Amino acid sequence: MIELAVYATPFFVLMMTVEILAFRREAKEHAEEQTALIGYEVRDTRTSLTMGIGSVAVNAFWHIVLIAVWAAAFELSPLEMDAGDWWVWPLLFVLDDLAFYAYHRVGHEVRVFWASHVVHHSSEHYNLSTALRQPWVPLTLPFWLPLALLGYKPWMILLAQSWSLIYQFGLHTERIGTLPRPIELIFNTPSHHRVHHGANDIYLDRNYGGVLIVWDRIFGSFQGETERVRFGLTTNIATFNPLKVVSHEYGAIWHDVRGTRNWRDRAGYLLRGPGWRPAADAAPAPSAGPDRAAEDEARPVQPAGARA
Repeated sequence: MIELAVYATPFFVLMMTVEILAFRREAKEHAEEQTALIGYEVRDTRTSLTMGIGSVAVNAFWHIVLIAVWAAAFELSPLEMDAGDWWVWPLLFVLDDLAFYAYHRVGHEVRVFWASHVVHHSSEHYNLSTALRQPWVPLTLPFWLPLALLGYKPWMILLAQSWSLIYQFGLHTERIGTLPRPIELIFNTPSHHRVHHGANDIYLDRNYGGVLIVWDRIFGSFQGETERVRFGLTTNIATFNPLKVVSHEYGAIWHDVRGTRNWRDRAGYLLRGPGWRPAADAAPAPSAGPDRAAEDEARPVQPAGARA
C-alpha cells in the first residue's frame, strides 16, 4: 500500500516510451520546418531518472520517520477515521490535495524549502521523465501531520500521497493541449502544470495544485497558459550532475548566510523567498507587482508551489 507509486513504475516506463516515440515521429514529420517540440534529451532524461531512483531510496527510510510521527499523532488524537465509512475517502482526497497545495506553495516561497524543491524545476525540458526528477531531501512531514491529528491512519495518508503522485505524473507532458473547459476549471491539467514549470515572468509562482486546480483559483495563484512556456529556472544551473542538482541551492544559501553577520538577514536568507535580499543589497524595486518582488538566481520556471 505504501509503495503504490513504486508498483506503478512499469506504467511510467510504458508511457515515457510512447511519448518518446511520438516525439520522434513528430521530428521526422517536421524536419524541414524545425517546428517540432524539443522532447527528450539523453543527458537530461538520465539525470531525471537518477533523481527519481535516488528519491525512492531516500523515501524508503523517510517513510519510517513519517509513519512513526504520524502514528504518534494518530494515537494522541481523540479522533479516528474508519476506513469502512465511505465519506472518509472523499474527505481524505480533499484534505490531502489541500495539504499538497500548502506544501508546494511553501516549497516555492520559503527558500530553505525551495532548496529541496528546486530539483524538480531544474530541467529545461518538459516530458514525463521530468515528473521523476524528485527531491532527495523531502520536507513533507508537517504538512500532512494535521491529517493524522484528524484521525487518519498513516497508511491512509501515504495511500493518498501515492494516488496524487501517480496522477501528477501524467501532467508533465507537452503532448496534451487543453482539455474540455469543465476539466480545466476543476482539475490540474498538463496545460496548468506547464504554466507552473514556466520561467516566463507571467508564469512565475502560479498553479501549485496537485490533483485539483481549485485551490489556486481560491487563493489567487492561478494563471492560464497564454504563451509558449520556457521551461527551467530563471537562471539555469547548466549541469546534469545529480549531486550538483541536489545541492546547488543549499550551497547558494550557505554562501549568502556566511556572507552576512546580521542574524536577521541570515534568517531572511533561510525563511524568505528565493529572491530575497537585505534592503541594503537589494536592487531597485521592480514594477512587476507584489508577487514578483526580487527574483533570485535560482527561481523556478514557474509558480511558487511544490511536489511532483
